[in-house]
Amino acid sequence: MQRIRVLVVDDHRIFAESLAAALAAEQDVDVAAAGSAPAALRSLDRAATDGRRFDVLLADADLAAPLLAVPAQAPGPVREAAPRPCPRDGIALVSGLRTSHPYLRTVVLADRDDPRRAAAALQAGASGWVAKDCSLSRLLAVIRGVLRDETHLPPALLTGVLRELTAARKHRSESERLVESLTPREREVLRCMVAGLGRKAVAERLFLSPHTVRTHMQNVLGKLGVHSTLAAVALARRAGVGPVELEAATAASVPVP
Repeated sequence: MQRIRVLVVDDHRIFAESLAAALAAEQDVDVAAAGSAPAALRSLDRAATDGRRFDVLLADADLAAPLLAVPAQAPGPVREAAPRPCPRDGIALVSGLRTSHPYLRTVVLADRDDPRRAAAALQAGASGWVAKDCSLSRLLAVIRGVLRDETHLPPALLTGVLRELTAARKHRSESERLVESLTPREREVLRCMVAGLGRKAVAERLFLSPHTVRTHMQNVLGKLGVHSTLAAVALARRAGVGPVELEAATAASVPVP
């Protein structure tokens, strides 16, 4: 009998271990618990290295945000190191795992029904959204279902989630149209803005004068129809625009509106 390997991630340790113990009573389930997103990532990496990777991850929607971890510096001159961001919550964890562990099926555990967050979880790559107070038999059905590529939502959330997904698709289409109106140089500047770089850092990266960068930023805001850097970044993310790659030792500067 092939066993299902499940990892429960919840920063309420008693809940995580209790749920793991209940699932472990099933003959076809192997289960482990992790108390944070970083601990979950370590467990997943270790299991993959050992050739015993997990099949399903159950993540609390409201994982506590961990402190930013600063990578160790190499010997030599002291340089300011950029913090390495950790997942902010369960949905952010799911989003990151879509790239690092694409084989893994993920299910978000929630204290309350929330169509907007459930839709965000599905967009992040989750295969299901389940109430924490659901029955064990229901949770097991979801675990086995997502392994068959099924998507599981509470029936009461279905209409709201579909509405959110439809609205998100509309906003994305509008955002993509606005981004397409930018010149190649303006798109480069926008990607720098998404990465959190300020005017001076953008100028250094693109070998431009700060005055020229300011002009490009003003043009970007005007073409996108927004009035601040934060609004431009939000629109860019909706359109699927990612940040420029930053070197590990380069500290992100504060965006300039």
